[in-house]
Amino acid sequence: QVQLVESGGGLVQAGGSLSLSCAGSGSIFSFPTMGWYRQAPGKQRELVAIITRGGNTNYANSVKGRFTISRDNAKNTLYLEMNSLVPEDTGVYYCNTYSGGFPWGQGTQVTVSS
Repeated sequence: QVQLVESGGGLVQAGGSLSLSCAGSGSIFSFPTMGWYRQAPGKQRELVAIITRGGNTNYANSVKGRFTISRDNAKNTLYLEMNSLVPEDTGVYYCNTYSGGFPWGQGTQVTVSS
């Protein structure tokens, strides 16, 4: 069964940085496009960054220029480097395929204080 385990979240001041990781079991990373999602308190889950198997990326406007998504297919791991964090980046961060097709993991909490 496919499992996704996110890690690396924490509490950081505005302007700080965090690096998230997502480890996947099985052959999940043979799937072409993976993404990072986040869910802020009281809001719906939103897609913030995607990366194709070949390494092409796309970002939500709110994180463009601050976040960098990357993947290591050999290690079945997805990464999200987050810089210049703002309080609006607070939320639980999840990884999944572009269509959200796998069971969701527990996510990792990111809290940005002002």
